[in-house]
Amino acid sequence: MARRSKTGNKASNTDARKASPARDRKNVKAKRRIASKPGKGRSVAELEAQLERQAGELDEARHQQIATADVLKVISRSAFDLEQALIAICETAARLCQADQVAIFTREGDLYRFAASFGFPPEYAADWGAAGPRAIDPNSPLPGARSVAERRPVHVLDLAADPAFHQTASRRSKARTALGIPLLRDGEPIGNFILGRRRVEAFSDRQIELLQTFADQAVIAIENARLFNETKESLERQTATSEVLEVISSSPGDLESVFKSMLNNALRICEAKFGQLLLFDGTGFLPAELHNTPAEYAKLFKSGRLVPAPTTGLGRLIASKKVIHIPDVMSGRLYAEGDPLRVATIEILQARTLLAVPMLKDAELVGAIVIYRQEVRPFSDQQIKLVTNFGAQAVIAIENTRLLNELRRRTADLSKSLDDLRTAQDRLIQTEKLASLGQLTAGIAHEIKNPLNFVNNFSALSVELTGELRDVLKQEALTDEGRGELDELTGLLQDNLSKVVQHGKRADSIVKNMLLHSREGSGERRSAEINRLVEESLSLAYHGARAEKPGFAITLKHDLDPDAGLELYPQEITRALLNLISNGFYAATKRKAEAENGDFEPVLSAATRNLGETVEIRIRDNGTGIPRDVREKMFNPFFTTKPTGEGTGLGLSMTHDIVVKQHGGRIDVVTEPGTFTEFIVTLPRGNGNTGGL
Repeated sequence: MARRSKTGNKASNTDARKASPARDRKNVKAKRRIASKPGKGRSVAELEAQLERQAGELDEARHQQIATADVLKVISRSAFDLEQALIAICETAARLCQADQVAIFTREGDLYRFAASFGFPPEYAADWGAAGPRAIDPNSPLPGARSVAERRPVHVLDLAADPAFHQTASRRSKARTALGIPLLRDGEPIGNFILGRRRVEAFSDRQIELLQTFADQAVIAIENARLFNETKESLERQTATSEVLEVISSSPGDLESVFKSMLNNALRICEAKFGQLLLFDGTGFLPAELHNTPAEYAKLFKSGRLVPAPTTGLGRLIASKKVIHIPDVMSGRLYAEGDPLRVATIEILQARTLLAVPMLKDAELVGAIVIYRQEVRPFSDQQIKLVTNFGAQAVIAIENTRLLNELRRRTADLSKSLDDLRTAQDRLIQTEKLASLGQLTAGIAHEIKNPLNFVNNFSALSVELTGELRDVLKQEALTDEGRGELDELTGLLQDNLSKVVQHGKRADSIVKNMLLHSREGSGERRSAEINRLVEESLSLAYHGARAEKPGFAITLKHDLDPDAGLELYPQEITRALLNLISNGFYAATKRKAEAENGDFEPVLSAATRNLGETVEIRIRDNGTGIPRDVREKMFNPFFTTKPTGEGTGLGLSMTHDIVVKQHGGRIDVVTEPGTFTEFIVTLPRGNGNTGGL
């Protein structure tokens, strides 16, 4: 029931002003003047009666003026509280016009909402307030409806005298005499003013005139409240729009934050309970944000997209691509029986008023914003405009996010292309360096190898000739002393020539290794089974070591991933693997030789792993390990820790170039001196651009 205003407490103050002593003295003096000067053709009694009537009318007019002034004060003090102003008008009108019941209804669109009342039974006012806005039947005989339809006061002396007036409203209120006055602004009704008496007694012309004045005051109060609310709502809409735009600008690509801010502001401004932002995929809707929506409603999307029936609000939105505003979802046949959307909307959300706004891009539907009220109360034009604006901003945010993601993808592609270009440039530079070194080495080999061959060949021939010379001299007659000196000299000469042969072969080996190190690579880059290359390298290295050292023995282990295939230069990788395996053999057999007992067993293991974008090769030995100071220089050309004649220092350097510079991979070393060494080779798939120099 509508609350009462304090203006009803002013009745005693108004009644007190009726008994003014000064006014009584004026009446007595007026009577004496009339008694001393009787009028023509009228008795003193008639003149006194006339005076009494005029005095009563004057008092009534004064009371009305005072009451009107009181109402205007309430209106001025309650510019922001329309309900209080309308209650004051109802109470004052009931007191001055001796009405038992007064009610004011205000217009909302084509409906009329119960706004204020006085004197009605509590259940009557409560029912009207809970029912929400109602339509007025222009053909209704009730004075309230007729006054709106005819835009003039309608006065019915006795409702009970005409069967047409036996309506529920008149029976419950027990009214007999009723008066309806329209609230007009520029000739158009914005509400109505209804008064009733439980007795049969007509309202006087002066009372009707007074009530029309109150109706004008109600129009002023409604207009003031409308202007204030419009200003307030406009400011709130601007603030809400500003907040959404701020989120869009401050969170590029973060659609979740944008949608949450958008729906939160839309529900607050539109005084709605639930909201959803749905994306359209050409057939149905998918949820982007379900704001304040119960979890049961989200089950609509558990099987994928929601495809609404054509008669529903969302179905009509898909067909028309226009705003769908349904004041009462219970009216009409929006949902078929058993439709999951009907259960979700009416039973789960308990929605009554629905607003669905399309999100359009180039006239094509990309989504919808849907908000619900749980009472029958249509959304205003300004509220619909706000949600429509949010829909346009949501489309802009989605498009901005798409462009941003596309820009990020293009930037990533460009960065990758730049990295590929840099890698290719580095590889080209390295190739040119190797080509230059190859040319230089080829020249050196040409200049050195020929005389070196002469040295080696003639040294070997000289060893043979020395033997022949000894045999010839045996036939000659020599003293024992001379023969001893001859044997000593020929033996010394033979030893020296053998050393020349030995070091000549070593020099030849160095030249060959230099040629191998400077080569640009052989063969083509192609997909290869890395496991096969590892197995072949193990076999070649093992049999080569046994051929070089007949007593060589080592245990070989391998753990190979069958999916470890990639694109590479097989011949070059084989060369790198042979170097690593040979170094492992050397370290393991050296530790065995240094062991105090014969229980140590040399072991070398090889393993491969498919790591997705890369392939990993591990060569591990249980040899002597590598000291820290050696690790820092181990990949430098010509650096070796092997004794003179056993290593050139080019094996690991060449391996590093093949893995890192040629294949764009990485080579890591894990070692513990005296325990083990493990080389970890990581090769990228594809074109090998994931690595670096």
